[in-house]
Amino acid sequence: MTSSPRPTAATTSAPPISHPAHTLLARAHSPDTSARIFTDKVKNKPLLLEPTAGSDKRALRRHIRLRKKEYYLRKRKPRPLSAKEKRVLGVFKLQKSEIKYDIYKNLHDLWNGYMLEVLGFTTPPAKDGNTPTKRSPTVTAQSHGILLASADFHGAELEVVRCGDAGKVGIKGIVVRDTQYTFVVVTPKDEVKTLPKRDTVFRYEVAVAEEKRLVFEVHGNQFEFRPVDRANRKFKWKVMDYL
Repeated sequence: MTSSPRPTAATTSAPPISHPAHTLLARAHSPDTSARIFTDKVKNKPLLLEPTAGSDKRALRRHIRLRKKEYYLRKRKPRPLSAKEKRVLGVFKLQKSEIKYDIYKNLHDLWNGYMLEVLGFTTPPAKDGNTPTKRSPTVTAQSHGILLASADFHGAELEVVRCGDAGKVGIKGIVVRDTQYTFVVVTPKDEVKTLPKRDTVFRYEVAVAEEKRLVFEVHGNQFEFRPVDRANRKFKWKVMDYL
């Protein structure tokens, strides 16, 4: 009886590698070197593939949407504070160190110069640095009434001459805040007073010269608007039954 031949090392070895990279390496290196390079550089190295164009349209739409949102937020103006946020932050609240009548005297002097320009007694300073020229116009209700009605009263020194609340008659101070319905003033006694405009008559003066002053009276019912709204508003005569 004949015995079959034992398998040799050649017959028990793994089948040859048929990878194209191994074939190319075998042409340039020895079998051991090409096998080692193939194992280290090709077989165990991950192959990173990028998605082809148009394969992920959802991600593309999301990217475009985020870019548009970023551009919109960058170009959008900041949202103004609401009335509640202003109260919480204390935007218009005066500190105790700021409630000084002497602090606002300079503001009143600036306001007096502003009123002289509004009434036409002086001209605005020229760009070349020349001093403003002085004039002597005639102030009448027909010619200057609209200018006085649209003027800004921040810095004016108002005095209450008539009011529905008799306790407020005689209060005098410099305006530090002009709201739609009130004047907030700082009195010579370093006190803050809120004066309602409705049913109230205010008096103020404009110093034209050292001994010449113009005295005006403001009817609060005619001024129940914010300063920014009064600038371009056409005023109409109203019934003043409260006098």
